[in-house]
Formats: sequence, C-alpha cells, structure tokens
Amino acid sequence: MSSKKENIFDVNLFKRLFQYIKPYKLVFYGMLVAVILLAIFTTSIPYITKYVIDNSIAVKDPNGFLFYIILMFILLVLQSTFQLAFIFYAAWLGQNLVKDVRVKLFNHVLGFKMKYFDNSSVGVLITRTVTDMERIADIFGEGLFMIFRDLLTMIVVSGVMLFMNFKLSLIVFIMMPLLLYATRIFQKYMKKAFEEVRTEVSNLNSFVQERLTGMKILQLFTREDIEYKKFKEINERHKKGWLKTVWYNSIFFPIAELSSSITIGLIAWYGGLNVLLKGTISEGDLFAFIMFIPMLFRPLRQIADKFNTLQMGMVAATRVFKVIDTTSHIDDVGTLDVSHFKGDIKLDDVHFSYVEGEEVLRGISLEIKSGETVAIVGATGAGKTTIINLLNRFYEIKKGTISIDGINIKEVKLASLRKQIAVVLQDVFLFADTILNNITLNNPNITEEQVHLAAKNIGIHDFILSLPDGYHYNVKERGVMLSSGQRQLISFLRAYVTNPSILILDEATSSVDSYSEQLIQNATDTITKDRTSIIIAHRLATIKKADTIIVMDAGQIVEQGTHKELLKKQNGYYKNLYEVQFLKEEVA
Repeated sequence: MSSKKENIFDVNLFKRLFQYIKPYKLVFYGMLVAVILLAIFTTSIPYITKYVIDNSIAVKDPNGFLFYIILMFILLVLQSTFQLAFIFYAAWLGQNLVKDVRVKLFNHVLGFKMKYFDNSSVGVLITRTVTDMERIADIFGEGLFMIFRDLLTMIVVSGVMLFMNFKLSLIVFIMMPLLLYATRIFQKYMKKAFEEVRTEVSNLNSFVQERLTGMKILQLFTREDIEYKKFKEINERHKKGWLKTVWYNSIFFPIAELSSSITIGLIAWYGGLNVLLKGTISEGDLFAFIMFIPMLFRPLRQIADKFNTLQMGMVAATRVFKVIDTTSHIDDVGTLDVSHFKGDIKLDDVHFSYVEGEEVLRGISLEIKSGETVAIVGATGAGKTTIINLLNRFYEIKKGTISIDGINIKEVKLASLRKQIAVVLQDVFLFADTILNNITLNNPNITEEQVHLAAKNIGIHDFILSLPDGYHYNVKERGVMLSSGQRQLISFLRAYVTNPSILILDEATSSVDSYSEQLIQNATDTITKDRTSIIIAHRLATIKKADTIIVMDAGQIVEQGTHKELLKKQNGYYKNLYEVQFLKEEVA
C-alpha cells in the first residue's frame, strides 16, 4: 500500500519548513558550502594515501612522502574545522527555526476560541509546544543536513572509486542494492513505529498532566491504585512503541555491518590476488579502496539512522502544523477601538448553544443601564455564566445581537472590547509568580504604586503586606500558598487596577473564612460603585444590594426586578429560591 501517509519525504512539508529558514538564509547557504567542502576533504585523504603508497613508500622517496604527509595534515585540519562549524551551525539553525515556529504556534493558540480548549487535551498541546518542537529542531540539527552531507560524500566517493579502478568499484557496487533495499524497508517500518511513539508520548503527557492537576480529587476519592494501574498500561504501550524502533535497529545495523565486511573481504581477496599476480591494481589502489568502503557504507547506515531522526521530526512537524492550521479563532473583524464605555448593555433575542441542537440560551433579551449593578441568579445550568462568556466574545452567538452603548460588540476590536470588561471568576487562577505580577499580569502600564493605591482603596493593602515579601510574595502554581479567600481578594484587585468600564463578578464566598468574606464584601462594594456591574450572585447580601435581579431558568429570563419586588410575587421563582436557600443564610 502506498499512501501519502507513508511517504518518507513529504515535499510540501519541507517547503513549509523552509519558509522559516529565510531569515537565516546566509547561514543555510554557508552550511551547503561546508557540506560540499567536507565531502571533498573526506574523499581526498584516501586518494592521497594511494599516492603516498605508490609514489613514495613503494619507491622509497622520503621527500615525496613528507610532502604528502603535510598535505594530508592540512586537509585533516580543514576537515576538522569545517566539521566543527557544520555541526554547530546545523544545531544553531535548527534551534532558531524551532524558536520561530514555537512562537508562532503559541501566539496562534492564544487566540483560540474557548470551545477549542473545551474539546482539547492540555497535555497534547504541551507535547506539541515543547516535545514536538525539539524533534523539529532535530530535522536540521541531526537529520537533513547530515543526510545531505552523507549522500554527497557517497556520490563523491563513488565517482573517485570509478575513476581509480572500474573493476574494484563494480565489486563494491554489487553489494549496494542489498543494503539500499534493507534501508528502504527499515525506513518504512521505522516511520510507522515513530508515529506510534509520538501518539503514546502525547497520551502519556496528557494523562500525567491531568492527574497531577487533579491530585486532590484522586486522593479524596482514593483513586491512587486505579490511576496507578492506568498509568502502567499507558506506560507499557509507550515502552512497546519504543521497543519496536529498537527491534528494527537491531535487525538493520548488523545487516549493514555484515554487508560492509563482506565487501571489504571481496576487495581484499580480488585486489590482493591482482597485486600478487602483478595485474593492473596497485597496492595504493587496494589500500585506498579499503578506506573508501567504510566511507561509502557507513554514511548509508548513518543515513538510515538520520532518517529515523528526520521521520520523528516530520511526524512532529505534521502534528505542530495541524495545530497551526486549526481555524478556531473568534472572527476579529471589528474596526472600532474603544477607550471607554459608558456601560449600557443590551442583549436582543440571543440564542446560543455549546453543542449543536442543545440551546443554552433561548432568546434572551436584557437591558442593563450604565452604572447599574445587576445580579443574576438561577439554578446551575440556567445560563448565567454563558452570558458572561458571550459578552466577552469567548464564544459566538447563534442568533441575536449583543451591544454596548448601542454598538454591536462584533464591530469593536476584540482586544479593545476585553480591555474594557474585567471579570472576577469563581475559580480564581493565579500563576506561579509574585502577587504583584499576578495583579498586573506584567502590564507595563500599571505601576506598583498604582497597585498599592488600588489595594488601599478596596481595603486589602494590609492583608498583602502581612504576607512574606508582601507584593513580591510568590504564590506558587495556581496560588497554592494562599487560601481561597485570599486568592479571591487578589483577583478583585487584578480586576480593579485595570479601571474597567464594565465589571463582571462570579461571586464565590461560600467556602471562605469570615474575615476574608468581609474583605471581599467591602471590595465588592468599592469596585462596583459607579460602574456597570454584573454579578452572578450566590450570597443574599450581594443580591439585596443589586439595582436589578435577573432570575434565569433553563436558558431563559423568568423574572426581573428588585429584591422587594420579586418577593411580592406569589409562587415566584425568586421567592421560592429565597425561601429555600437565601432565607436560611439570612437567619444564620
């Protein structure tokens, strides 16, 4: 079967990779010159050795002998120098190329829709960005240029051999088809083996990443033994994939070595008899051919080995470009660059579904006036968080319009829109960095003095100073050094320092201590003042303070009004919710 998948040399893929070489074309051309010179220097040494034996040693000419030895020494120095430059710049070119591809990949992934991350494994994306990139670097550092060098060396060696002695060359070339066939079969099976290895590496990375992230859940539900067994199964498949490559290598390389040894034996037998019988072959010819055979057969073995590297790089490049070619971006076709919104928000007959045919929002129409604080309540899955996602254009609506200050949000540049909307999520994410950097997110326009002032305004400056190193305290991965309430306070400050036009709070204070809860409530009051605010409310205190309460159920707005107005509705959804959930909180 000859499918495109089995092609060892994918021309289109190479063309695409070579687009990234353009900034480094001088180095690339220098590499080609080095390859040509290396082939000449390598081949010259056995050829000169022939003259050393025939024209100096055989006739006992010391002057000629010294001349050839000096010439060989100069060639060896040149060969070593160009070899050093070749190896270094091959790796240099590979690393620079992969740096550019990695930056492009990461930048591309940063713009993906949230839906892409909903359906994709983080572990697989990490593999593409890190491990697969190193395999692409190997295409140039250890694969392509090495193969080209070896091929050119073989061509030059073959030409010199034919020029020196046709009959001896014929003996050498008789063994070549066997080795070439073995190499072709070897390459074919190694490509399949490496594809399997790459798949299992992705599975392994994905599995480990997810389990380490969810370690608390595993231990809470005593899943250690089960996950250990699953890991052993994945690891076993990974091992078997690699063992296939080891098995193919263990078959091919002895065949290649045996072919070289048999060829040397035939040359020694035929050439030796010819020399003894005073034929057309000289001692120098015989010695040179014995030196040439490894130069011809070893590169062929190395080419097969480098093809392994090349194929791993090609498989990795295919996977990386598959991600780069993924079109999963929100269409940023807006032309308006808005520096500030008044904050009038309108949703008009908005329909949306995460999964085709399963609507989450079913014709939502809603108006929020500038400066209002609106609380959204409802059961889990009612569509509260979805409204936040759509307002930020993390997802595209199926039908209807969303506008701010009378402007359709699709007409606003995506970056400009999101700069004006600050979101405090229920699940706070902090990076393994200082508190200051987690607040500013390394925005050079926000100074440390501004952060201090903002922290004082919302009442958490003293709390931050109480931590070791204060604002420069490293909270470690996901903010594990802080409590959930402390992380929430940091997220409030992160939203506040950007001075947004619209604030969205997914309030979550049910699991925090009373001290943090009071700080969060004070912070909420401060940052929502005179600013359009949407709060997904979980606490009665916040709901009662809202100018308007939106009650949602099954993707629709079922009630709307103030706290007092909604409590007056007999058998109303909000009244029932209040009596079942919020009244207990008020009594407590």
